[in-house]
Amino acid sequence: MAGKTDQAKGRAKEAVGRLTGDKDLKSEGKADRRAGEAKEKVGHAKEKVEEVIDKAENKVEEVIDKAKDAVHRK
Repeated sequence: MAGKTDQAKGRAKEAVGRLTGDKDLKSEGKADRRAGEAKEKVGHAKEKVEEVIDKAENKVEEVIDKAKDAVHRK
């Protein structure tokens, strides 16, 4: 969510900078917008990594359960 907020703040600063001719404010807005985009991408990557970890944990639990079942059958 912070990424979207930074992007919106950046777009607003860019627009004000463009309207007022303030190159520094426009540049600051662009930096804020890009930082927000980066935060959003990192957030998505983190979610994907967490999904992979969850799937791996589930598979490990399945293997452990199957091994326990096999041992108890003997």
